[in-house]
Amino acid sequence: MSNSFFSPSSGIANQNFYADYASIRNGSYSKLLKAYYGKGQSSASSSGSTKGKTTNILDKLLEEKKNPKVSKEVQEANSKLTTSLSNLNKSVTSLQSDKTYESSEDGKSATDKVVSAMKAFVADYNDVVTSAKRSTLSSQTSHVAEIMRNTSANADQLKEMGITINANGTLQLSEATLKGTDVSKVQEMFSSSDSMSYGSKILSRINFSTASSSTNTSNKTDSTTDKTETDTETKPDTGASSLKDVSKALASSELFEKIKDKDGNEVYDIDNIFATAKSFVKNYNLMLDKAGNSLNSGIVSNLTRIREKTAQNANALKEIGISVDVKGRLKIDEDTFKDADMSKVQKAFKDYGSSISTSASLVDFYLTTQANASNGYTAAGKYNVQGGLRFTDAI
Repeated sequence: MSNSFFSPSSGIANQNFYADYASIRNGSYSKLLKAYYGKGQSSASSSGSTKGKTTNILDKLLEEKKNPKVSKEVQEANSKLTTSLSNLNKSVTSLQSDKTYESSEDGKSATDKVVSAMKAFVADYNDVVTSAKRSTLSSQTSHVAEIMRNTSANADQLKEMGITINANGTLQLSEATLKGTDVSKVQEMFSSSDSMSYGSKILSRINFSTASSSTNTSNKTDSTTDKTETDTETKPDTGASSLKDVSKALASSELFEKIKDKDGNEVYDIDNIFATAKSFVKNYNLMLDKAGNSLNSGIVSNLTRIREKTAQNANALKEIGISVDVKGRLKIDEDTFKDADMSKVQKAFKDYGSSISTSASLVDFYLTTQANASNGYTAAGKYNVQGGLRFTDAI
């Protein structure tokens, strides 16, 4: 893979590259070639040898595109990237551990432990960046690009603790500067309790890249089989559609209309409200699991809005029993929720629920409509620019 993928000016080129890659995977590239060479076959229908030659060229091009020869160097880079991401996961987790910021009985100070953990992080980070530049694992490298983008966005804070970004995207650590930094600043930077912290965002991308790898392996099919226009697909349960509906319900006033209990008192239908909130949490997490590793720019941007909106409302949600973990997933505590003031629940979801419903609706649109369209090329063989816009946020 060209190093330009990880440079600021590579956005459009990489969009087209991965659009082509996706079109090969889903068979639409086959349609492009057939549409192009089909013209030649028609004009040369009187010549059997010419037709056979054209067909051979088509088959050869399709074979080369779908099964490119991978050099030993690239194979090693792919393997190295997978291993490096696993190591980076461990080093980030170490920097999120409270024990790293406490002096130990063996005489190691908190500063010494932070320096050791940071050295491991920088080394593992650099291994990831270096191997990603030579890797052909598109799902993983796209997440590495996001990791680098987040690092760049936090360049000033990292510099204060002795970490600078080199021109090639790797990191450089000044131990002297780090030792003079308050360890609490490092802990805050990598906080596991804040889903929007630098460390949490990096760990989230690592987990998404691992999920991408597992999905690609488990769903691998015969690459010589192309989809045809008569293929049918079953819409997968991604949680996005259901999340859209339950979010809208939680944002509405109808759900919170009081009913009369057996004594004639007007009360909230707590069981119904809780069931709706529980469904919200379930489908929210399902959507993150199913769509979180998508490369579609529409899905990525709307999931980002959803995560940011949730982070902004984390305190209000926590008061009613809904917590956000380090990966951005939700968890609901039934007792806390049912004991909460339902007017506060209604207030918490009034704007938040409406916003989530809008973004979830767009995620569902991109998952169902855009996913079924040709990525990069139409069935007629024309280039589909919109289908190829996947990496608008690539650094």
